[in-house]
Amino acid sequence: RLLNLREILQAFILHRREVVTRRTIFDLRKARDRAHLLEGLAVALSNIDEIIEMIRKSSSPAVAKAGLLERPWAPGVVLEMLQRAGSEASKPEGIAENFGLVGDRYHLTEKQAQAILDLRLHKLTGLEQDKIISEYREILEKIEDLLDILNRDERLKQEIRRELEEIREEFADPRRTEIIVDHSDLTVEDLISEEDVVVTISHLGYAKAQPLESYSAQRRGGRGKAATKVKDEDFVEQMFAASTHDMLLCFSTRGKVYWQKVYQLPIGSRTSRGRPMVNLLPLEENERITAILPVRDYPEDQFIFFATASGKVKRTPLSNFSRPRANGIIALDLRDEDNLIGVQLTDGKSDLLMFTSAGKGIRIDENDVRAMGRTAAGVRGIRIKGEDEVISLIAVDSDEGQILFATEHGYGKRTRVSDFSVQGRGGQGVISIQTSKRNGRVIGAIHTFGDEEIMLISNSGTLVRTPAQDISILGRNTQGVTLIRLGENEQLVQIESVAASVDDNDAADD
Repeated sequence: RLLNLREILQAFILHRREVVTRRTIFDLRKARDRAHLLEGLAVALSNIDEIIEMIRKSSSPAVAKAGLLERPWAPGVVLEMLQRAGSEASKPEGIAENFGLVGDRYHLTEKQAQAILDLRLHKLTGLEQDKIISEYREILEKIEDLLDILNRDERLKQEIRRELEEIREEFADPRRTEIIVDHSDLTVEDLISEEDVVVTISHLGYAKAQPLESYSAQRRGGRGKAATKVKDEDFVEQMFAASTHDMLLCFSTRGKVYWQKVYQLPIGSRTSRGRPMVNLLPLEENERITAILPVRDYPEDQFIFFATASGKVKRTPLSNFSRPRANGIIALDLRDEDNLIGVQLTDGKSDLLMFTSAGKGIRIDENDVRAMGRTAAGVRGIRIKGEDEVISLIAVDSDEGQILFATEHGYGKRTRVSDFSVQGRGGQGVISIQTSKRNGRVIGAIHTFGDEEIMLISNSGTLVRTPAQDISILGRNTQGVTLIRLGENEQLVQIESVAASVDDNDAADD
């Protein structure tokens, strides 16, 4: 039907009358149930000496309960309260007429008798008795108020009016939506040209996007260019390639996820520092972004697979993150001092490889980890020892390709995915690369097919882009070759792969 304004308001008021009436009936039912138990306890307190004596002489709880039900009891303070409120006011539905206050005596129901038997001794103190009587008096007043709403139409209208005024006070603010005559389907995103960019995030949370063309490819072992201008105590911690139209799911140290469009990131030069993430996302104090996942849409058959530094893993449907919220939502429950180290998109048929800083790795079937809700803490994926921690999570659908490892002293290698067989989750894994004194600890592992280019970043902000095919393919139990020449007190902190976009002449530049 096409309604005018008056008819719309009438329909809305009828709806509010139904909502308030049904809610009041529900609250009345709960209040009566509570009043019924308190009524029995109040009667018991008025006859406490007799009841205690009877219970002590009973051979079992069943006998004691039967004794409470057999005889009528003096109502005590209950008589005065029920005379004022009405004996039927607090009686729940379905209670027979021979129970409750009959004449000047009170007959207990089974629920009341059980509540009396469950009564703890500390409830018999004077203060606790006063609390029971006080609560009983308050709930009778609440029942009287609820009945008034149901019995008087004017009172029902007042309740509807009061709720609408509260909504107005809480949500009334100036209009934010711009009303325009031209109903164009264009959005801000439609006006942004789609292109591939490199997104970099520093340890202190500075973010920016740069065109891939900002870097020229170099031979393995080159000195590289400065990826970003950083403070002395800062270094580039995360870097990946994405489209300007991608949505970034930003996972934080507190287990929350935030949404950010790539085109909303500041575009900077190679030497610019970028903009702090705290100015882009509503992060809390001491909260920082630890993992970022670029996505386009949210199909039902895809999942997000999480891994933490302590070896915990979790799988959650991607659709659980399809509704962006300005203040973010809980993505997983991080406990103790655990950190989120990686997230992967999976399709329910993937294997997950986890690698640790001590050079261990494990390959598990995705379906060994059941799908969980956003707030779950996860299960153990790999067992680690001592100060070892998980540093990389990789999803694979087959044995194709290699895993490229990098260590903090600038060494690395490629090892075939087929060298890692599937194991049950929770094991210690196998050796993935030797962590000798020369190599140092493992800082990253990525999946390559040999036709990508690899970006390497050091803690001083130096970046090297080199073809993956220039890196040797070696077995699991080996040390690797030089990936990047590092200066004094300089360490490799991050590796990432990007699509090759330069020709042979550019690749020869140093």
